[in-house]
Amino acid sequence: MKSSMTRLLNRAVDLRKGEGAALAFSFAYYFLLLCAYYILRPIRDEMGVAGGVDNLAWLFTGTLLGMMLLHPVFTSLVKRLPRNRFVPLTYRFFIGNLLIFFVLLKTMPLENSVWIGRIFFIWVSVFNLFVISVFWSFMTDIYRSSQSKRLFGMLAVGGTIGAIAGSSITSALVSVLGPVNLLLISALLLEGAARVSNALERSEQTLALAALEDEQRSEAKADVEAAFIPSAAQTQGTIEAVALKQKEVIGGGVFEGVGDVLRSPYLIGIAVLMLLFTVTSTYLYFMQAEIISGVSQDSRIRTQVFANIDLIVNIITLITQLFLTGRIMRVFGIGLSLAFLPIVSLLGFGIMGIAPTLMVLVVFQILRRAGNYAIQRPAREVLYTVLPRTEKYKAKNFNDTFVYRVGDQLGAWSYTAMAWLGLSVSSLAISMIPVSAVWLVLVLWLGKRYQDYNRPAAAPVSPPAEDQDQVNA
Repeated sequence: MKSSMTRLLNRAVDLRKGEGAALAFSFAYYFLLLCAYYILRPIRDEMGVAGGVDNLAWLFTGTLLGMMLLHPVFTSLVKRLPRNRFVPLTYRFFIGNLLIFFVLLKTMPLENSVWIGRIFFIWVSVFNLFVISVFWSFMTDIYRSSQSKRLFGMLAVGGTIGAIAGSSITSALVSVLGPVNLLLISALLLEGAARVSNALERSEQTLALAALEDEQRSEAKADVEAAFIPSAAQTQGTIEAVALKQKEVIGGGVFEGVGDVLRSPYLIGIAVLMLLFTVTSTYLYFMQAEIISGVSQDSRIRTQVFANIDLIVNIITLITQLFLTGRIMRVFGIGLSLAFLPIVSLLGFGIMGIAPTLMVLVVFQILRRAGNYAIQRPAREVLYTVLPRTEKYKAKNFNDTFVYRVGDQLGAWSYTAMAWLGLSVSSLAISMIPVSAVWLVLVLWLGKRYQDYNRPAAAPVSPPAEDQDQVNA
């Protein structure tokens, strides 16, 4: 039995000696984060529908304003505190917020619940991007580029299982406990994530030594299974570098991430990728909200519908991550891996333009979201592994939060305006075909730039000569 499980694990992940503990902690960390979020997600979506589908665009605007307020606060923490302090502090800030919402929803009069629900919708939308952006910044900081292509797919499995667990908890317990009491379960899971992040800090040294051995073996083109022992000087240097990095305050200015993005064509490319992804996602979300709102007037039934869609998405994502994600990134490279989702979007919006039915929309939404979680997200995070450390936290957080929500705004208001002009769902879907085509060209370019950044060494290196001045500016 044990040998069968070992063979299954080896098929699923190309694990090197010394990487097991860090991968296990990363797995648990992401599991707890996404379980906490997916408990809240169906509740948020139901509150958005209850507040009126016509008001969704305003809620997206409120989310952008929330991002604008929170991003400088986060970057000031990064400027002043070492990683092992600002990461758990970020999660505990959101735990405090959850407890406040719990009290408000329990004590406020029913006539005020719609407004509290709208604020909660905005808060969950901000919370989601921030906590996951911090997680992936942490991962790109401790995993080398060569490790990320092998392990990020399996690492993401932890998040997918967590998402399945969170969706299942809400679907099963919302009728028994009610939505408000589920907030406490989410808060407890977030505290667990904060504690596991501290445990992961203690595994970074072993992970770095495993990367050193693996990279030098690859450079020597030795057999993967052959024994390779780095020199004492190399080992000691790696240990000291990790110890220094863990104590180091990243520093820099509060708005440094914005400047980093504007100075780097590579980071601008990632920012535009985020915009195109979120614009198309928002169109699909509005189509979903409009159709689901007519399914039932019972809020608990609508909440269960949202939870069941999440459940199907995450089951497909899990199977893909277990057996395909790592292989896809290694065999096809980052550019072609990133191309999967715009290709699905091209086909999906094309079919929606011909047959804008509920079944087509649900299938398209499931395939698109599963493709994002299983392939695009891990591949997109690999793009950051070759960048300097400050850009992994500040520029990345700016792209993951503010730029993401700007894309939401563009999608929300353009959808609302075109719907107001009388465009049908079919016409709205067709309008996203050229957007998806531009997205496809962009990700292929980003894949080429990633290869340039990552050549010739497997470890994080300086950007190519033509971009060096932009990084040092």
